[in-house]
Amino acid sequence: MIYGGAAGGGKTWSLLVDPLRYMHVPGFGGIIFRRKFTQVTIKGGLWDEATLIYPYDGAKPVGHEWRWDNGNKITFAHLIHEETKLAYQGAQVPFIGFDELTHFSESQFFYLFSRSRSICGVKPYIRATCNADSSSWVADFISWYWDPDTGYAIPERGGVVRYFVRVNDDLVWGATKQDIEEEYADWLAEQRTYAPGFDPIKSFTFIPAKVYDNKVLLDKDPAYLANLTMQLPVERERLLHGNWKVSPTAGDVFSREWFDVVDETPTGGYAIRFWDLAATLAKMEDKGDGPSFTAGVLMRRVGDVYYIEDVINVRLGPPDVDRLVEDTAIDDLAWAKEAECHYITRWEREPGSASIRETYRKRSELSRKGIDGDGVPPQGEKIQRALPLAVEAQQGRVKIVRGAWNDSFLTQLHNQPDFPHKDQMDAASGAHFVVRRMGVYTPLKL
Repeated sequence: MIYGGAAGGGKTWSLLVDPLRYMHVPGFGGIIFRRKFTQVTIKGGLWDEATLIYPYDGAKPVGHEWRWDNGNKITFAHLIHEETKLAYQGAQVPFIGFDELTHFSESQFFYLFSRSRSICGVKPYIRATCNADSSSWVADFISWYWDPDTGYAIPERGGVVRYFVRVNDDLVWGATKQDIEEEYADWLAEQRTYAPGFDPIKSFTFIPAKVYDNKVLLDKDPAYLANLTMQLPVERERLLHGNWKVSPTAGDVFSREWFDVVDETPTGGYAIRFWDLAATLAKMEDKGDGPSFTAGVLMRRVGDVYYIEDVINVRLGPPDVDRLVEDTAIDDLAWAKEAECHYITRWEREPGSASIRETYRKRSELSRKGIDGDGVPPQGEKIQRALPLAVEAQQGRVKIVRGAWNDSFLTQLHNQPDFPHKDQMDAASGAHFVVRRMGVYTPLKL
């Protein structure tokens, strides 16, 4: 069963409460997954919600688990990499939960079916929650439950149980189990010659929910509805209305009209140069879109306004990229002293030990020159992590300092998500992610 499709419907709470029906059964237990473990422990996330529920059922936290006196437990885990799913080979899990299923790959979801087994007497089952996302495999998986013309869930189909089976490489569906038994009788008979009693047919349902269904939330935090209505058009359709069809087109993510171009900026505040690094040297014979660019965005926050002071967007080889980052940081630091603002430089740090070592090397070299530099892990998918900056821009809180780079920068942002490159957008959203927190967690150092 998949529950949700929009924000605020009580998805996480429902996922946590569901297995409590069986925690008294000896041998029962489960695992609830998020794609990243930081999404489990983040403020207001799975772990915080569990602390408001599980102690009332007698459970105690131990590490990343909640344990009951009879030995049963619910474990919180992640599937950050595709191959992480293989860590669960050999597991027997009566209850499997996925929080925000659209964040997981289709292969991760179906692989965990092989771990869904039980000898405790409770029929093993899988539960998942999600918000609507037209680009996700989930949109196709539940397509019977939403209107292809509008993208909205069809009310009378919500909660209707259907059946499916994978025949060779295709998922086939039936309104009843008998429909599949009749249509694929020969294929099923062949499978059952190897395993008598084999039943590959699974039941499924999707239950849509929106914030309007969550009366408790609206009573306790009526401002949350305003937070959803202020989203950009595409995100508003997804999060508020649960639209499974809508997707961003040019001008939906960013619009040129949202950015005021200014000649001067005030002094003070907090500044960052954020880099989206590439290490591919462009060649004259490159065809099409060519290699990625190295983009560095200098952004300064003064009060509640963000000023994009400068953008660098070039194609360089690895040694030249290193020199560019260092030389630019030295120039930026001199500028920051004149502008009387605190300055740091950051870059996107890819996962993996090699990237961590490279970050340590860059950080050490910059530190010797008096520059605060460090790598920052990416915060989700590219368009998603750009949305907070887009909201600020839509509300008129992002200004651009006049320069030769303006048109290239605005063209790339305006034409997302279909523009062939996202380097400048990634650097800008990374800069915004860090600089909006400066001054809250970082002491001012002139």
